[in-house]
Amino acid sequence: MTCPCQGQHANAALYNECCQVFHLGALAPTAEKLMRSRYSAYVLGFHKYLKATWHSTTCPNPLEAEADDQWLKLDIISFTESGVHFKAYFKEENTFKYLEESSVFVKENNRLVYLNGETRVGDASLSRNDICLCGSGKKFKKCCANI
Repeated sequence: MTCPCQGQHANAALYNECCQVFHLGALAPTAEKLMRSRYSAYVLGFHKYLKATWHSTTCPNPLEAEADDQWLKLDIISFTESGVHFKAYFKEENTFKYLEESSVFVKENNRLVYLNGETRVGDASLSRNDICLCGSGKKFKKCCANI
Protein backbone atom coordinates (compact mmCIF):
# COMPACT_ATOMS: atom_id res chain seq x y z
CA MET A 1 0.00 0.00 0.00
CA THR A 2 1.22 3.50 -0.83
CA CYS A 3 1.83 5.56 2.28
CA PRO A 4 -1.01 8.07 2.78
CA CYS A 5 1.49 10.92 3.18
CA GLN A 6 2.91 10.07 -0.25
CA GLY A 7 -0.37 9.51 -2.12
CA GLN A 8 -0.60 11.06 -5.59
CA HIS A 9 3.09 11.97 -5.67
CA ALA A 10 5.56 10.62 -8.22
CA ASN A 11 7.77 7.84 -6.80
CA ALA A 12 5.50 7.49 -3.75
CA ALA A 13 6.93 5.36 -0.92
CA LEU A 14 5.13 2.35 0.45
CA TYR A 15 3.58 2.61 3.91
CA ASN A 16 5.90 -0.04 5.35
CA GLU A 17 8.90 1.97 4.10
CA CYS A 18 7.62 5.34 5.31
CA CYS A 19 5.27 6.04 8.24
CA GLN A 20 4.64 2.54 9.57
CA VAL A 21 7.87 2.51 11.59
CA PHE A 22 6.69 5.59 13.52
CA HIS A 23 3.21 4.17 14.04
CA LEU A 24 4.88 1.08 15.53
CA GLY A 25 6.80 3.14 18.09
CA ALA A 26 9.95 4.65 16.55
CA LEU A 27 10.43 8.34 17.32
CA ALA A 28 10.18 10.67 14.35
CA PRO A 29 13.57 12.42 14.08
CA THR A 30 12.31 15.59 12.36
CA ALA A 31 9.25 17.82 12.36
CA GLU A 32 8.63 16.93 8.71
CA LYS A 33 8.62 13.17 9.37
CA LEU A 34 6.40 13.65 12.40
CA MET A 35 3.96 15.75 10.33
CA ARG A 36 3.87 13.10 7.62
CA SER A 37 3.29 10.31 10.13
CA ARG A 38 0.52 12.31 11.84
CA TYR A 39 -1.20 12.94 8.49
CA SER A 40 -1.04 9.21 7.77
CA ALA A 41 -2.41 8.50 11.25
CA TYR A 42 -5.39 10.78 10.54
CA VAL A 43 -6.07 8.96 7.27
CA LEU A 44 -5.74 5.53 8.90
CA GLY A 45 -7.60 6.43 12.11
CA PHE A 46 -4.70 5.85 14.54
CA HIS A 47 -5.98 8.04 17.39
CA LYS A 48 -3.55 6.54 19.93
CA TYR A 49 -0.61 7.63 17.79
CA LEU A 50 -2.07 11.11 17.36
CA LYS A 51 -2.54 11.45 21.11
CA ALA A 52 0.99 10.16 21.80
CA THR A 53 2.48 12.75 19.42
CA TRP A 54 0.44 15.72 20.66
CA HIS A 55 1.71 18.02 23.42
CA SER A 56 -0.04 17.23 26.69
CA THR A 57 -1.18 20.84 27.20
CA THR A 58 -2.88 21.22 23.81
CA CYS A 59 -4.16 17.72 23.01
CA PRO A 60 -7.97 17.52 22.85
CA ASN A 61 -9.51 15.22 25.42
CA PRO A 62 -11.04 12.96 24.43
CA LEU A 63 -9.27 12.54 21.11
CA GLU A 64 -10.90 10.09 18.78
CA ALA A 65 -10.21 9.50 15.13
CA GLU A 66 -11.54 7.03 12.64
CA ALA A 67 -10.06 6.13 9.28
CA ASP A 68 -10.93 8.98 6.91
CA ASP A 69 -10.73 8.41 3.18
CA GLN A 70 -11.68 12.03 2.49
CA TRP A 71 -8.01 13.07 2.85
CA LEU A 72 -6.54 12.94 -0.65
CA LYS A 73 -3.08 14.46 -0.76
CA LEU A 74 -0.43 16.06 1.44
CA ASP A 75 1.93 18.75 0.14
CA ILE A 76 4.75 19.89 2.41
CA ILE A 77 5.45 23.50 1.47
CA SER A 78 8.35 24.12 3.85
CA PHE A 79 9.79 22.89 7.12
CA THR A 80 12.29 23.77 9.82
CA GLU A 81 13.46 22.03 12.99
CA SER A 82 10.37 23.20 14.83
CA GLY A 83 7.73 23.78 12.18
CA VAL A 84 6.02 22.51 9.06
CA HIS A 85 3.92 24.46 6.59
CA PHE A 86 1.66 22.10 4.64
CA LYS A 87 -1.51 21.81 2.58
CA ALA A 88 -3.70 18.74 2.94
CA TYR A 89 -6.40 18.24 0.33
CA PHE A 90 -9.76 16.61 0.94
CA LYS A 91 -13.14 16.26 -0.70
CA GLU A 92 -16.28 17.60 0.91
CA GLU A 93 -19.46 16.72 -0.93
CA ASN A 94 -18.49 17.41 -4.56
CA THR A 95 -15.87 20.07 -3.85
CA PHE A 96 -12.12 19.73 -3.40
CA LYS A 97 -10.88 21.71 -0.42
CA TYR A 98 -7.60 22.22 1.39
CA LEU A 99 -6.51 22.65 4.97
CA GLU A 100 -3.37 24.74 5.16
CA GLU A 101 -1.43 24.86 8.40
CA SER A 102 1.77 26.20 9.84
CA SER A 103 2.42 23.65 12.58
CA VAL A 104 4.66 24.10 15.62
CA PHE A 105 6.58 21.16 17.09
CA VAL A 106 8.45 21.09 20.41
CA LYS A 107 10.20 18.57 22.62
CA GLU A 108 8.22 17.10 25.51
CA ASN A 109 9.76 14.33 27.62
CA ASN A 110 12.66 14.14 25.14
CA ARG A 111 10.27 13.45 22.27
CA LEU A 112 9.22 15.71 19.39
CA VAL A 113 5.47 16.44 19.56
CA TYR A 114 2.88 18.64 17.85
CA LEU A 115 2.12 21.75 19.93
CA ASN A 116 -0.31 23.74 17.79
CA GLY A 117 -0.85 25.29 14.40
CA GLU A 118 -2.35 28.19 12.56
CA THR A 119 -4.85 26.82 10.05
CA ARG A 120 -7.10 27.95 7.29
CA VAL A 121 -9.47 26.03 5.05
CA GLY A 122 -10.45 26.94 1.52
CA ASP A 123 -11.58 25.66 -1.83
CA ALA A 124 -8.79 24.00 -3.81
CA SER A 125 -8.06 25.80 -7.04
CA LEU A 126 -7.37 23.37 -9.86
CA SER A 127 -6.65 24.36 -13.41
CA ARG A 128 -7.99 22.26 -16.25
CA ASN A 129 -4.63 20.57 -16.89
CA ASP A 130 -3.79 19.72 -13.25
CA ILE A 131 -3.93 16.07 -12.25
CA CYS A 132 -7.29 15.50 -10.57
CA LEU A 133 -7.17 15.18 -6.79
CA CYS A 134 -9.55 12.21 -6.83
CA GLY A 135 -6.64 9.89 -7.60
CA SER A 136 -7.74 8.82 -11.07
CA GLY A 137 -4.48 10.00 -12.64
CA LYS A 138 -6.47 11.91 -15.27
CA LYS A 139 -6.35 15.63 -15.90
CA PHE A 140 -8.96 17.57 -13.95
CA LYS A 141 -10.74 18.67 -17.17
CA LYS A 142 -11.26 15.00 -18.18
CA CYS A 143 -12.31 13.88 -14.71
CA CYS A 144 -14.09 15.62 -11.84
CA ALA A 145 -14.44 18.95 -13.69
CA ASN A 146 -17.02 17.16 -15.86
CA ILE A 147 -19.20 16.11 -12.90
